[in-house]
Amino acid sequence: MKHTLSVLVQDEAGVLSRISGLFARRGFNIASLAVGPAEQIGVSRITMVVQGDNRTIEQLTKQLYKLVNILNVQDVTNIPSVERELMLIKIKISSLTRTEALEIVKIFRAKIVDIADDLLIIEVTGDPGKIVAIEQLLTKFGIVEIARTGKILLVRTSKINTEYLKDRAIAYNS
Repeated sequence: MKHTLSVLVQDEAGVLSRISGLFARRGFNIASLAVGPAEQIGVSRITMVVQGDNRTIEQLTKQLYKLVNILNVQDVTNIPSVERELMLIKIKISSLTRTEALEIVKIFRAKIVDIADDLLIIEVTGDPGKIVAIEQLLTKFGIVEIARTGKILLVRTSKINTEYLKDRAIAYNS
């Protein structure tokens, strides 16, 4: 199972290297990694996605706390949260396919950030499912390049699980 960890660290040189070294020594691959400043000066938030069962993730969490500069580690996998990713995707287009590509961009509320006669660069932001869905639809045009950020997230203060709300809305509208 994939787990998402939110780690607060003191913003000092080498902290990311020590964390990735810990994972490498234990044979774990980090599937997604995003690092940026947190709400407090001198603190960074690292959001990472790693594969493992609950027991393994618990052990990794304990190991992370042993590292210098780690302030907080939270497994947010099953906690209602707001998740986002950013993807830039360059696709081939022609005069025959341009309208269809633009329609997909519109449906996904993405943005065209560069256009040429035969290429489009699209910016799309959203939950990981949205990113995968638009990528699959754009594959038919011919993907030239992709750049994706890692997943970032914040725990919902309301504790409302949006998956639960989606299920309720579907049931209500049926």
